Amino acid sequence: MGQFAGKRCIVTGGSRGLGRAIACALVREGARVAFTFRRNQGDADESLATMTLIAETSGGAARMFRGSVADSAHVREVVDTLTRDWGGVDILVNNAGTTQIVPIALLDEADWDEVMDSHVKGAYLFSRAVLKSMIRARGGHILSIGSFASERIIESPVHYGAAKSALRGFTEALAREVGRYGIHVNLLAPGLLDIGLGRMLLPHRIQEYVSQSALGRVGTARELAEFALFLLSEPSSFMSGAKVVVDGGI
Repeated sequence: MGQFAGKRCIVTGGSRGLGRAIACALVREGARVAFTFRRNQGDADESLATMTLIAETSGGAARMFRGSVADSAHVREVVDTLTRDWGGVDILVNNAGTTQIVPIALLDEADWDEVMDSHVKGAYLFSRAVLKSMIRARGGHILSIGSFASERIIESPVHYGAAKSALRGFTEALAREVGRYGIHVNLLAPGLLDIGLGRMLLPHRIQEYVSQSALGRVGTARELAEFALFLLSEPSSFMSGAKVVVDGGI
């Protein structure tokens, strides 16, 4: 039996990258995991197949939902379905997000809205939706995936940095509001990884990061997924409102 046996989890944006790594790690530890995705059906099918295979030996389970985290009807559908089928939600990982590497002078308003919606509005809608069952259970975990870009003065897309900074404030405020119900709200801020934004940057930008890192490398999705599990587990029971930066020592 894994440490998350029987836990009911949602991972938004779980079809690839860090979201997939976290979802797979939770299933490996016996959790029932539902992940959301918006665009790539092929990635989602691959993720579901991988999680289902893991679940055969761990006792966990996996399912997926397609839709936008900024669509309140989609959010209600996911949470209502899981509440009906699983009886509630114990863990929410707000991982979904997108960005483009564009200077602000060339940034379209639609691009700004898309980034803010996927990172911030999605976290708000899903957190609001799962809190009913968490409050009823007098416990739960909400973990949002931030970025070292909101903690360090570095060159990053302005709308991306703004969205991740908003998640930091969201985490602090929500932790204070729901802590009385035994609900933990934290933020994990990864540094540059071998997935996501790390695959969009030009090689010389990645090298700049590596040269400034105490460990001299970028991180991996697996490393961050394991740390996410710690933040969602019993050993972190005295943590809430925390912003944990894991960036290799920038």
